[in-house]
Amino acid sequence: MIKKITLGLIALFVLIQFIPAEKNESNDTEFDITKSYNVPGHVAMILKGACNDCHTNLTRYPWYSNIQPVKYMLADHVNEGKRKLNLSAFTKLPLAVQNHKLEEIIEMVEEKEMPLASYTYLGLHPEAKLSDEERKILVDWAKDQMAMLAATYPPDSLVMKRRTPPAQ
Repeated sequence: MIKKITLGLIALFVLIQFIPAEKNESNDTEFDITKSYNVPGHVAMILKGACNDCHTNLTRYPWYSNIQPVKYMLADHVNEGKRKLNLSAFTKLPLAVQNHKLEEIIEMVEEKEMPLASYTYLGLHPEAKLSDEERKILVDWAKDQMAMLAATYPPDSLVMKRRTPPAQ
């Protein structure tokens, strides 16, 4: 009985390897944040190590990303990260949304909600484990970008418009 269960689990594991999971490999950077914002080299290095894999079109996949069910979980994780913030499509967003996303970067980094703890578990992705100094660099950079927007554009263009429900 145990042999049959073991063989069944092995067969299932082999079969799920053929289930495709789309990888984030577009490399499209036409609307990259660097096209309109100043991203100094030291900030770019922090973003590359801690943010780009989940928040750009430039994901670097580890070897284990080819094994199901990890392949599917990573694809879902990256797609969710890009849905919330995609630095490769940043300048395509309206200015108010860009300003709001910079505000969210500040909040998430200051509160140590990003990078996700699950991304650095067990020593995985040590380059993403931000020091307090690196957090301060990212926060200060995002604040500088928000200040640049405030100095360049009218204040009302940087405010998210509230959606009003349709009249009944």
